[in-house]
Amino acid sequence: MLKIWAVVPTCLPLIIRRCHACACERFIATGKFRVNANHKLLDAWLLVLCTRCGDTAKLTIFERMTVRTIQSGLLDRLHHNDAGLIAELLQDPVLQRRNHIALDWDNAWRLDTSEDDHVDRDAIDVEVRFAARIPVRPVRLIAEGFGLPRAEVERLIKVGKLVSAYRLSGKLSGDFTFSLKALDR
Repeated sequence: MLKIWAVVPTCLPLIIRRCHACACERFIATGKFRVNANHKLLDAWLLVLCTRCGDTAKLTIFERMTVRTIQSGLLDRLHHNDAGLIAELLQDPVLQRRNHIALDWDNAWRLDTSEDDHVDRDAIDVEVRFAARIPVRPVRLIAEGFGLPRAEVERLIKVGKLVSAYRLSGKLSGDFTFSLKALDR
């Protein structure tokens, strides 16, 4: 029996970056962009606030780009402070590298499963789909999805009752599948 689970973001993640004012390492997106024009060249930033002191920092989206090279849809979304664009940009690896940031997804996602997922079935194949690149430990997802302790999930992996073509020991942020073989009753 094939089940489909989904890892879905519930809110924007916190941004890990050192604050120059108070040395805190967590920022939150304000939901606003700043676009600056210098003749035919544009700069754009995403504004973020320190969670401790409220100091504003700017994450560079682009610098010194000519107006003609920017997609008109992107420019409109920047001017209207599009919330969907914020989520897209925060997950962009290029923007993360350029601004030396990482994302903290703790308490910013949920696992959607069907109501009848129980371990007492004969055999279950599960496909886990990610709506965003959220790094999560598969053992944690499986434990939460079936309502089991993590130690029990790790034991099932060790004895070969829980198998996957993907490594279940680290963190994954992309779609994967696993199978739970029939348990001894």
